[in-house]
Amino acid sequence: MSVKKHLKHVKGKKKGGITLYALSTCGWCKKTKGLLNDLQADYHYVDVDLLADDEQAEAVAEITKWNPECSFPTLVIDNSRCIVGFKEQEIRGLLKDAE
Repeated sequence: MSVKKHLKHVKGKKKGGITLYALSTCGWCKKTKGLLNDLQADYHYVDVDLLADDEQAEAVAEITKWNPECSFPTLVIDNSRCIVGFKEQEIRGLLKDAE
């Protein structure tokens, strides 16, 4: 199984390759999605808690490459930068630089 097939796409302005690993019940994850939407960013996301057990394990393995604590939200930008947690100014700054 591949977590990539479960990534949902939100169309917007290309600001780099953005992947958000989230939980459906996480308030900070919802705030991060809301910010990405407000910024009209094109991004992919997956709610890890809604995946099957084996796919959750695969997602956790992917997340821990970027965030050893495996906390949420984990935002990966261009496979080169990771922001853990809802850090509005840092997210805004990185996405502004990508314009």
